[in-house]
Amino acid sequence: MLRIRHFKQILITSLGVAILLANTLVHAETETPERIEWKKAPIRLVLTVGEEQRIEFPAAVKVGVPAAVQPVLRTQSVNGTVYLLAHAPFDTNRLMVRELDSGRIYLFDVKASEGGEEGGASHPIQITVADARRPDKDGAVDGTGTARAPLSYIQLTRFAAQQLYAPARLVKDSPAIIRVPVSRDSVDLLHGGTIEATPLVAWRANGLYVTAVKLTNRTEQPQTLDPRDLRGAWLTATFQHYRLLPKGDDADTTAVYLISARPFEVSH
Repeated sequence: MLRIRHFKQILITSLGVAILLANTLVHAETETPERIEWKKAPIRLVLTVGEEQRIEFPAAVKVGVPAAVQPVLRTQSVNGTVYLLAHAPFDTNRLMVRELDSGRIYLFDVKASEGGEEGGASHPIQITVADARRPDKDGAVDGTGTARAPLSYIQLTRFAAQQLYAPARLVKDSPAIIRVPVSRDSVDLLHGGTIEATPLVAWRANGLYVTAVKLTNRTEQPQTLDPRDLRGAWLTATFQHYRLLPKGDDADTTAVYLISARPFEVSH
């Protein structure tokens, strides 16, 4: 009798684990993005009303929505990912999605239906571009199409420092490094509140971001800069100078060069 009861307990536990594992696998399969290569032909997309659709692009984008569907289609674009949510059914409309850096335009023929009647997508979509001349996160190409090695952290930092401090005749642009917008508002970048931090300029290359931030001493005492005092998720941090003189001195200001995997606004 005890053996039977023990066997039943093992069986129930095993079934519970199996169901949990199955649910996990189903969720993982749902979250696996469908890769679609952009070939200049409009991409057909059917939305299910009330279910959000995620579309990932190679770079940050802006979405153009026809006036006819603006009241029933919510669109959000965040760091290269677009979120679409239909509030009501609508017939096919064309959306234009433009990359902010390159100007490349993607076209989507989008419609929405109730309850997935026409096979609305339920998993994320990842848009890829087969363009050998476009720098990407794995590397870059030169004018002949020959692959170059990705830029190192040192090269990215040196480039940013030259843009700020080198004489104009020595400043050189790089086709693999693209300037990106960054807010000039002061941020709470260092612990302690003694240093004012103001982003100056940012660039993107190899799927990485490098941001130059001005640091100014707010106090009447000299300050020694320590990368361990930085707030945020940074891959590297390099100070132009490691010591600031008291507020009002010519040497009360310097710069720090921050490399991150995501834009500055979401890294600090």
